[in-house]
Amino acid sequence: MSIDVSKLNLFSFSGKEKILHLSWFAFFLSFIVWFNHAPLLASIREQFGLTEQEVKTLLILNVALTIPARIIVGMLVDAFGPRRMYSLLLVLSSFLCFGFAMADDYESLALMRFLLGFVGAGFVIGIRMISEWFPARQVGLAEGIYGGWGNFGSAAAALSLPTLALAFGGDNGWRWAVATTGVLALIYALVYFFSVSDTPKGSTYFKPKKNGAMEVTSKGDFFLYLVMNIPMYGALALLSWKLGPDHLNLLNTLTTDSIYAVLIGIYLFQTVRIYQINKHVFTEEIPEIERYHFKQVAVLNLTYLVTFGSELAVVSMLPLFFLDTFDISPVAAGMLASGYAFMNLVARPGGGLISDRFGRKKSLVILLIGLGAGYLIMSQIDSTWPLILAVAATMLCSFFVQSGEGAVFAMVPLVKRRLTGQVAGMTGAYGSVGAVSFLTVLSFVSAQIFFLVIAIAAIAAIIAVVFFLDEPRGQMAEVLPDGTVQMIDVT
Repeated sequence: MSIDVSKLNLFSFSGKEKILHLSWFAFFLSFIVWFNHAPLLASIREQFGLTEQEVKTLLILNVALTIPARIIVGMLVDAFGPRRMYSLLLVLSSFLCFGFAMADDYESLALMRFLLGFVGAGFVIGIRMISEWFPARQVGLAEGIYGGWGNFGSAAAALSLPTLALAFGGDNGWRWAVATTGVLALIYALVYFFSVSDTPKGSTYFKPKKNGAMEVTSKGDFFLYLVMNIPMYGALALLSWKLGPDHLNLLNTLTTDSIYAVLIGIYLFQTVRIYQINKHVFTEEIPEIERYHFKQVAVLNLTYLVTFGSELAVVSMLPLFFLDTFDISPVAAGMLASGYAFMNLVARPGGGLISDRFGRKKSLVILLIGLGAGYLIMSQIDSTWPLILAVAATMLCSFFVQSGEGAVFAMVPLVKRRLTGQVAGMTGAYGSVGAVSFLTVLSFVSAQIFFLVIAIAAIAAIIAVVFFLDEPRGQMAEVLPDGTVQMIDVT
């Protein structure tokens, strides 16, 4: 396997560093497209005459489709490779972006925002790409740079798009700003496709033995897998309920009930598919060399629900929170709110580096404790706070949030190499489950209670890590197409 394991050189643009830089920028652009609406919500709210509930619904819709999209894209990237999948995703998301920019009523605005949640699946693609190019002793830092510098796209959107909208001018300035992000994504799709390869030369791209569901290696893991699928469907059901006749009334009773029925049907179909792929675990013993523990995936899911789920939710609401809490302009609110995402540049790579150097489990526990304390502090912010202190508290909290994300995905590639896309997809989907859940809470309570709920959720995640997560040690095995076994270091 011809991967250079020498020291990571971020100033290089060749070999594995070239793949890292091209991939984080792909994620950066996808994040700009995904959150190009957040800093422009004041203009969108004014032009369409939106109510507070309609604005909050757009925030929820923006992360809803990401849940199934990350699962599906995780399977596709394992089967077809990250080069093709990232390029395709950027092309599709650019046209969805154009659709949002041209929306002429709230219904089409909401539909396009929902469909744009698909672009959030780009994260999963890069996780598999980076894991192919970097060894275990560097993978936490490399994945952290990929995720952190890519996530900074939300801050870049908050910093630049309000000013770009003003530069275009007029009531439709926000539309031109949004459309510009789509053009950038379309161009970069071609750049990425012709500039990367899925693996280093001479390396094997391991694919799942079967497609359609994740492979498990024990009866207990089979049932845990079924249980862990439920919250993903539950989050989509929650969104349907929120849009239904009992609340926003964007969906009538028949449509809402039909969605519930479809979600139940898909879950049952997926259960059958999971059994078809994994029924052998009930009749034969899986060789020890091929086993992995699904509880690792389950705990990583829960921790990402709290870390990235809270980031998605907070990034969505923070510009408007600063605008409504303090007497500042929309441009200033967007710039100040960008401080939360700004920490991604150092915090997420820092979390990955800490995990690489000081142990995966211990690092994650410490970072989750800091996350909970940070949100507890943010729950106290109101109009009596000095603005600079509110921004400082936001950035302190975001450091632990994004470092925690880096620590989570320092472990994801170490579960089972050929399943990395699917593990990343499920864990990433749980981030969107968290975002939908937290934003739904926000639609019923004040921002202060919203922050407090996240702090409480952090306690549950800490308990899960302490009692159920195992430190990755030794090596994992993958079987080559010719039947020979290759050992991959995870320590």
